[in-house]
Amino acid sequence: MTFPLGTKTLILSLLVCGTLAGCGDNSALYLVEPPLPGEELPNRLGRVELREVVLPQYATAPEVTMQEADGALRAQPYALWADAPAAAVTRVLAGQISALSGATAVPEPWPLSQGPDRELNIRVSQILAGADGLFHLSGQYFVTPVMGPGRDVARSFNISVPLEGQGPAAVAAAQARALQQLARQIAALD
Repeated sequence: MTFPLGTKTLILSLLVCGTLAGCGDNSALYLVEPPLPGEELPNRLGRVELREVVLPQYATAPEVTMQEADGALRAQPYALWADAPAAAVTRVLAGQISALSGATAVPEPWPLSQGPDRELNIRVSQILAGADGLFHLSGQYFVTPVMGPGRDVARSFNISVPLEGQGPAAVAAAQARALQQLARQIAALD
């Protein structure tokens, strides 16, 4: 079926308005905000450019999702992430790595005149609030030298933290704690 150009524009506009109206005043936005680390690690990374974290497809949605007893991941009605998930995870990890170790960890693109010493790539295979009452974060990270000497580092991570409470706020808090643990592992190059 074909529509005249004006009709297509009208239909698209109505769909966009309907979608935005569905996210109206009843929606809550959730931040992933880990506390500042209470420890200091040696700076093993120097200046490191953090590539945008690669998340599994289900974790890129704007809605907070939780796993149900049947294994299905369900979006929580009116519960949205305050920032795009990959960008938020990348920003949190860069901030936590810097705070933990004194490294200059910066999300891409590199903004400083002197280039990075290393590049950090993180590929997440699982990031979810499980039906088992735990928040799961697993995958791999890769640190590669950009300038000067160094060696490639490739490590796996498998982190689980308890969900303290229920609902989207508990998911956001557990995700923050899991990301803080991952940042510590990366900063220590464990």
